Amino acid sequence: MSRKPDPSVVRVAGPWTHRDVSANGIRLHVAELGEGPLVLLLHGFPEFWWSWRHQLTALAEAGYRAVAVDLRGYGDSDKPPRGYDGYTLAGDIAGLIKALGAQRAHLVGHAWGGATAWTVGAIHPRLVSSISVLSAPHPLAMRRAFRRHPRVNSHVLRFQLPIYPERWLTGENAMQVARLLSAWSGPKWRSAPEFDEVIRRCRQAMTIPGVAHSAMEYYRWAVRSQIRSDGRRFTEAVDKPMQVPVLQIHGALDPITLESSARESRQWLGPGSEFRSLPEVGHFPNQEASHTTSRLISEFLQKMS
Repeated sequence: MSRKPDPSVVRVAGPWTHRDVSANGIRLHVAELGEGPLVLLLHGFPEFWWSWRHQLTALAEAGYRAVAVDLRGYGDSDKPPRGYDGYTLAGDIAGLIKALGAQRAHLVGHAWGGATAWTVGAIHPRLVSSISVLSAPHPLAMRRAFRRHPRVNSHVLRFQLPIYPERWLTGENAMQVARLLSAWSGPKWRSAPEFDEVIRRCRQAMTIPGVAHSAMEYYRWAVRSQIRSDGRRFTEAVDKPMQVPVLQIHGALDPITLESSARESRQWLGPGSEFRSLPEVGHFPNQEASHTTSRLISEFLQKMS
């Protein structure tokens, strides 16, 4: 891992098909499996599309067209110098839905992917059939949580510095990624056979040129926008109840996105929404409890049909 890897290393082989899709002015890499209603899977930090490998196969078997995307700045997707604001990220997903030839999609997002799913639901409601979010309070609930629990979210403040966070993340062949994954997950997953592979692949993906900077830009916009006019406009745009049901899945042991913060999203929930808390699970339900998470998502989507 001493050399900077080529972005193509994230195109992990499997039953899925890899391809590039042009959306919102950039190229997005996706992994696709199955046929049926479109389900878009949006990953969080510090991961990439592969974090949804279990859900890709499970949803395809359940009769859905499952598509996991490398978000802007991650994996083998484009890494432009700007565009990491909530509006543009939502535009990426809205454009991707259309580029995939669908009129609507079920959105499933973890952490930053979940925040983006909430935003797409508010700004582009006609494109959304349902929303499932993992470890992802509504963006405005998360903002409140940051102010209320600054120690829990101390990494967010550290990421505001210029240059240093990128060097911190990628130093020692991205050993900090391994430490974050370990610190944020539950003990059961840390002892699982697949955990070493998760660490290896996520470290490698973070050292792809441009990824660490792009990942930090998500955090920087989220904080700095609060005192800027674009942040006020974003607040107004997302401060409305969803028009579709929302499934919230949360790990009871999540140390950085507290379950209490997730439950404070209730004022933005659509009709027929559900909340599921998973014991012994930390920040990564889709990987820590993959079978349970896949089942909950499938059952929720079946209610939409």
